[in-house]
Amino acid sequence: MRAQFVLSEIGVGLRRNLTMTFAVIISVALSLALFGAAVLMGQQVNAMKSFWYDKVNVTIYLCNKNDAGTSEGCSKGAVTAQQKEQIQTDLEKMTRLVDTVHHETADEAYKHYREQYGDNAIASIITPDQMQESFRVKLKDPEKYEVIATAFAGRDGVHSVQDQRDILEQLFSMMRGLNVTALVVMGLMLVIALMLIVNTVRVSAFSRRRETGIMRLVGASSFYIQMPFIMEAAFAGLLGGAVACVMLVVGRYFLIDAGLSLATQMPLVKFIGWNEVLSVLPLVVVIGLLMPSLAAAVALRKYLKV
Repeated sequence: MRAQFVLSEIGVGLRRNLTMTFAVIISVALSLALFGAAVLMGQQVNAMKSFWYDKVNVTIYLCNKNDAGTSEGCSKGAVTAQQKEQIQTDLEKMTRLVDTVHHETADEAYKHYREQYGDNAIASIITPDQMQESFRVKLKDPEKYEVIATAFAGRDGVHSVQDQRDILEQLFSMMRGLNVTALVVMGLMLVIALMLIVNTVRVSAFSRRRETGIMRLVGASSFYIQMPFIMEAAFAGLLGGAVACVMLVVGRYFLIDAGLSLATQMPLVKFIGWNEVLSVLPLVVVIGLLMPSLAAAVALRKYLKV
């Protein structure tokens, strides 16, 4: 009987404040969808890091005859055979850091350049002797790039040391920026949702002040009186969480699997899978259930004296 009464009171409250309840559902859904998107964005950045960092090479570019005086290591002109041999020997000694070492000749560099930029006007005037020899170094731990850079940058015969992570970090920084933006917008939407929840509870408590007064006179407990209001907010939050889950699933499907199909347009990018998306959904639902319930409980302490 008590459960039936509580459920009937929830239905009455939702019907009386239908417009505000709908606003709460939408606000909670948007804020939780942004929260889920921010979490997934963080997982995407980590997935891309683990995928790309394993493929990143440190490149040690050697001086050629055209580089004389262009850098500290090229002050004496082109790299000599002895200097190349010494660099390779030193790299092979760094067994705790270096996984593999590949020496790319100027002819090989020219061939690769023609394959990649053959349609470029500059490619037609470049000759093999203008290309730089290099050592392509694959590290066991890509985070140890600074050790290689410190050991070889500025050495005689070395033009420069380049870590491909610098290029990737620009992409990761942009994605982290988008992640922060999503969190900021989520915070604003969350504040709006909480204000709507508090206002909805306040209006609902005022519209049912006669019923709560009667319940107080007949000896109903505070918990029993407050329960319908809290469950109304929890129900609206649960619906908002469900809508947010649908938005995340639909967004993942259309962005990666179909529609925009980023997976097809960007085949070299490792995108997060459905397991990551499904792992976030329970968290979204739980937050959608608890957040309005707690907000309603706090609001009732102020607006519903029992």
